[in-house]
Amino acid sequence: MSTSQQANKEAIIQQVAAVPVGEVTSYGAIAKAAGLPGYARFVGQVLRNLPKDSKLPWHRVINAQGKLSFPPESDAYIEQKKRLVNEGVTFKNDKVKLSHR
Repeated sequence: MSTSQQANKEAIIQQVAAVPVGEVTSYGAIAKAAGLPGYARFVGQVLRNLPKDSKLPWHRVINAQGKLSFPPESDAYIEQKKRLVNEGVTFKNDKVKLSHR
């Protein structure tokens, strides 16, 4: 990984770490806050490659439509939804109100 890619990854991780308990944000909002507008997919790639034991609150990042990006009924989807519900995030028709952020 190049030095600039590593710096971008670290900026994304810092932004994800700053999302408060009980709130959600989008991949695009994380990218923009990290100074990388248009890099929403890169945010997803960074989160997808986190170590299994990571303490980063990856579950607080959802897509711009207010949905979880994992396939419904997948283990990852179930885990993300469980974590969000435990933090007080509410779902309606499998969507989170983005005003929740």
